[in-house]
Amino acid sequence: MKNIKPFRLVAGLGVALGLGLLASAPAQAQATLDAVKKRGKVLCGVSPVAAGFSFADDKGVRRGFDQDVCRAVSAAVFGDPDKVESVPLSTNVRFQGLQSGEVDLLSRQTTWTFSRDNSLGLDFGPIVFYDGQGIMVPAKLNVKSAGELGSAVVCVLPGTTTQQNLEDYFRPRNIKYEAVVFENSDEWRNAYFTGRCDAITTDRSDLASVRAVAPNPKDHVILPETISKEPLAPVVRQNDANWRDIVTWSFFAMVAAEELKITRANVDTFLTSKDPEVQRLLGVSGDLGKMLGLDAKWAYNVIKGVGNYAEMFDRNVGPDTPIGLTRGPNKLWTEGGLLYSPPFR
Repeated sequence: MKNIKPFRLVAGLGVALGLGLLASAPAQAQATLDAVKKRGKVLCGVSPVAAGFSFADDKGVRRGFDQDVCRAVSAAVFGDPDKVESVPLSTNVRFQGLQSGEVDLLSRQTTWTFSRDNSLGLDFGPIVFYDGQGIMVPAKLNVKSAGELGSAVVCVLPGTTTQQNLEDYFRPRNIKYEAVVFENSDEWRNAYFTGRCDAITTDRSDLASVRAVAPNPKDHVILPETISKEPLAPVVRQNDANWRDIVTWSFFAMVAAEELKITRANVDTFLTSKDPEVQRLLGVSGDLGKMLGLDAKWAYNVIKGVGNYAEMFDRNVGPDTPIGLTRGPNKLWTEGGLLYSPPFR
């Protein structure tokens, strides 16, 4: 790699496995819906700081894409999207927080992998964001592709898939590099911004979040390579099918609403629709809510309180936000994307 002098660091803690395996035993799942109703709010595990996905605004209110996934569940359960208490969890303790019962739901840019699904005593919900790992570098280095990163020092976080992905990408290409692990996202970002690392790697959506909070976002370039598949999904404890169904179908209600062209603003006009699926979705006919242990208008409440998928995407991470993401694979299947809701029948 040209014009790069690697800065050698020693990580303060041992490197966590890239597969994110945890030593603690899975907590025994309980009737989460009953506990949530009794408590009067959903406890949602989120990122401490991730612009566009989970962050506190200037009034201290949590906002973001992942936050809206939690708000959708709250709307389905309570008819109110704001009965959510957000619990910030760092990458290396997020699964323990869910296993121990500290949170009811993890909505935190978490990749669904085989190992996580089968070793942690947890279940993944639907894929809410199709992503892939990327690499960001300072523009001043004039690096155009990942293939030019020989001898680079790369910042990574523990308890994520990024380290293994980096090794899987670089090793077959005989690219030598040094991965340096930082304990939390603040240290990780600061190390990169202060030049202690030549590059930073994580999901491309998260790189856009990091760049958005840089002193000068134009000083940083996300390289063109996508080096992995990162299907991001909410996570719940195993052995509570009802709670997993509520999380799953709250999300699908937003996807279906976009396809049916139902929005927060016009959802009331659809209450008189003659379309049978619209009637079932909005609780005008059928007993879908009863099957979940919820009110008949649970999906109506999700759409009225949070909106459809396009509304959630655009206001949090879309082209007109500082994150500036396009839909890409997160378009509806009818528009060439991967988003698809099972039918409401």
